[in-house]
Amino acid sequence: MANQATKETEIKSAVNRDDRKALSKRLGEVLATSYVLYHKIHAYHWNVVGPLFYAVHKLTDEQYQDIAAAIDEIAERVRALGFPTPVGLTSYMQNSVVEDVSGLPSAEDMIKELAADHHKLSEQMRKAVEEADKHDDVFTADLLTSRIGAHEEAAWMLTSLLSK
Repeated sequence: MANQATKETEIKSAVNRDDRKALSKRLGEVLATSYVLYHKIHAYHWNVVGPLFYAVHKLTDEQYQDIAAAIDEIAERVRALGFPTPVGLTSYMQNSVVEDVSGLPSAEDMIKELAADHHKLSEQMRKAVEEADKHDDVFTADLLTSRIGAHEEAAWMLTSLLSK
């Protein structure tokens, strides 16, 4: 069976093609960062040890499940705009504002790193919301605004584990 690459899909939209392409590029970057963060959360979920094990294990379980669902929504939005999603781990790493897992830090450092990464993704999403607003794409702006809230809450919950 031949491998057929996904091509641009012609769609009817109030948002013109060039604007949809720009939005798809921004969403592709958000998708890449989300995927890298998903992987990091999952890796830390599997490998956390120490007194914070149970709290971090439970919280990261909720977070990686939430972000997995969001990844699918974001990818489907890119496709609905008429463009293919980024593919391949290399593409994700090149477009992510979150760095890949490079070792296994302490539970405290995992928490700090994940909280910072949620904030990085939120900032990237804010830029994508600005792009969506500029092109009057209210659906994309709404999707991302909702996700910003989820990531800010995730960062807060993680940071709260370290409060004294």
